[in-house]
Amino acid sequence: MTLKQVLFSFSGRVGRKVYWLAILGMIAFWAIIGGLATVLGKDSNVVAAIAFVFYIPFIWISLAVQVKRWHDRNKSGWWVLIGIIPLIGAIWVFIENGLLAGDQGMNDYGMPSA
Repeated sequence: MTLKQVLFSFSGRVGRKVYWLAILGMIAFWAIIGGLATVLGKDSNVVAAIAFVFYIPFIWISLAVQVKRWHDRNKSGWWVLIGIIPLIGAIWVFIENGLLAGDQGMNDYGMPSA
């Protein structure tokens, strides 16, 4: 699976390693934005504009990676909505997507990503 497919496609599967790399990449990106906000000042229109421009793609990427991770667990991408439930949803997503292994072979969503 190419990087473009990992970040923007809602089909296929990703394992825990790719999932965590994507999560860490998003955290690093927003840490850089936070660092810019600190350096330029909280009222900086530049930082606000940068954050705004990247916010929608960030949401898309986050959802795409999560959906593929749910697929790896042989569950519908709609399971991403469980994350909306305060506290319980976050814990559930962390355990299912972050800790538990996906299906070893073929499942309803295809073969595991290499």
